[in-house]
Amino acid sequence: MSRTDNGMPRVDDRTLRAAVEEFLYAEAELLDTQDYAGWLGLFSSDALYWIPAAGGDADPTRAVSIVHDDYGSLSERVWRFDSGLAYAQEPRSRTAHLVTNVRVTGVRKDESEGSGGAETVEAEANFLTAEFRKDVQHTHAGRCRYLLRRSGGEFRITRKTVELLNSSGYLGNLSLLL
Repeated sequence: MSRTDNGMPRVDDRTLRAAVEEFLYAEAELLDTQDYAGWLGLFSSDALYWIPAAGGDADPTRAVSIVHDDYGSLSERVWRFDSGLAYAQEPRSRTAHLVTNVRVTGVRKDESEGSGGAETVEAEANFLTAEFRKDVQHTHAGRCRYLLRRSGGEFRITRKTVELLNSSGYLGNLSLLL
């Protein structure tokens, strides 16, 4: 992949960036409407959802994590939300997820046998999530890094890393999905 003069990755496919933006906006909408099963459907069966305690460049298997969920753990988390057994979410939070500064930072073709021509798209976006619960509003901000598998024109999240600006500070009861 080529780089710009200031070292940033160059991905010139505006159509791809627009498709990634729409996908991320749809993800935010699913979270805001509390359609957690729909949100889970955006993930591949080998997905990782990670909120590191400090920076996102560490090895998630060796670093301290706020959340480190594979697809099975993420499915259980969604089940708790939908079943009413997520007691930390009683009453449920109301949220507004804002997504901005979406960048496609890389594209890799999967050349392995049986891949069906899939490709992996690396993307980043800044986010701001406003959460209102029990008459108190909280704001969570940071950057999300995504690995998206695109096959047959559809994206699936294979990795989502949520880098909170205040990950090393007081987070309170962080019981919602970012």
